[in-house]
Amino acid sequence: MTENPAGGRLTGRTLMMSGGSRGIGLAIGLAAAREGANVALLAKTDRPDPRLPGTVHTAAAEIEAAGGQALAVVGDVRDESSVDNAVAKAVERFGGIDICVNNASAIALAPTAELPVKRFDLMTQIQLRGTYLLTRACLPHLRQGTNPHILSLSPPVNLAPEWLGKHPAYTLAKYGMSLLTLGWAAEYASDGVAANCLWPETLIATAAVQNLLGGDEAMGKARSPEIVADAAVEILARPSREFTGQALLDVDVLRSAGVTDFSRYGGDVLEYDLFVDRT
Repeated sequence: MTENPAGGRLTGRTLMMSGGSRGIGLAIGLAAAREGANVALLAKTDRPDPRLPGTVHTAAAEIEAAGGQALAVVGDVRDESSVDNAVAKAVERFGGIDICVNNASAIALAPTAELPVKRFDLMTQIQLRGTYLLTRACLPHLRQGTNPHILSLSPPVNLAPEWLGKHPAYTLAKYGMSLLTLGWAAEYASDGVAANCLWPETLIATAAVQNLLGGDEAMGKARSPEIVADAAVEILARPSREFTGQALLDVDVLRSAGVTDFSRYGGDVLEYDLFVDRT
């Protein structure tokens, strides 16, 4: 692997991520770069959008400013050739892939009768097909990688009627990511490739929250993306043969690492949770 001068727990490892132009994905890319990782991003946002800050190019620039080496690849995680191209470019640039982060996702929380079929298709294609395509393309390199990890931004599978009944299509798409990831943990255990899921305990301040889930009021009560990023780095730094097959909440990961004060992440712990069972 190409050595990264930043140093840290991920030094010399290459992270391949879907999305990452903004929000949680960008926060993970920045946190990984500060820990010494090379970061390759596959994202569609090539030009600025008035409703969505940042592009894959500005994200790569931020990652490099944070001390990492970055590669921006414009493409669609739903398209097999785009995914294969991004993985090939990452391997050519950095010499391999050690970490695959399935971050790209679409969200639509409308009830079944009101959800357009094209939105259903978008969510299942990005969350399920995209996660499958990127991980599948990365696997030959992960099996040869250093402390290899697959990490999907998806929730613990909670079959409580509250979550199954609120937005079945979105729930299906996100749980599908989780089931694929937990399946890979079992399938590739003998190769030492870890596969885990990570999910925030509360709403996170992202463009999706601003635009779709409550605007300024929700943003004011949401935690910063850095809480998920810090938890992601903690997972990715753990030994892959020892830490796999888990669906984790960000706060639980950080508590296990000794964090007791979450105030710097802001937000309200008791509000806006999604798929989190508090019973």
